[in-house]
Amino acid sequence: MRPLALFALVAMVVGCTSNPDWKIVGPAGQAGPPGPLGAAGPPGPAGPPGVAGPAGSAGVAGAQGPAGAAGADAQLPVFKNVHFAYDRSEITTDDMDNINKLAEYLKQSEGVIVMLDGHADPRGTDKYNMALSQRRVSAVRDALVKAGIPAERIATVASGEKKPTCNEKTEDCYQADRRVEIFVGTDRGAAYPAAGVKGTK
Repeated sequence: MRPLALFALVAMVVGCTSNPDWKIVGPAGQAGPPGPLGAAGPPGPAGPPGVAGPAGSAGVAGAQGPAGAAGADAQLPVFKNVHFAYDRSEITTDDMDNINKLAEYLKQSEGVIVMLDGHADPRGTDKYNMALSQRRVSAVRDALVKAGIPAERIATVASGEKKPTCNEKTEDCYQADRRVEIFVGTDRGAAYPAAGVKGTK
């Protein structure tokens, strides 16, 4: 019995090793090192924009800087007084040029007003001189209105002989008193006196 059994076992082993469908697999070996990275693929489409977050709170204000240097005071032009002949209220050609310059300035200077103050020399009665100074100041006002200045921008006052420029009894002194003084200023502040100039008319 033993020789037959041994023969049968040998035949079985031989038959098994000659069968090509049989694969004998041993245990798995260790993993090899990773291969190099492949090329990057094309980028995908951009995603939708995110929602803006709430605005942050305002920061603390910085300290106030030092004040700048004061600017120069505004300067208004000075216009000469208008002078008149003895016992007359007509405006001469030279003084009309001065009035026209005043009118042009007023046209270009919104908010500026003018005040006219009429005077007379001390000869004559107070009543007569008051009326004469009124005629003189009215003549200058009418000339400004004729030149295009609205009457509401012109104020007038008649002072007669109450405000002499000098006390000498000379023709030069009398001529200086026969005048209309011109004051210009803004409707928010005081007027500015014109320069008193003696004439020889």
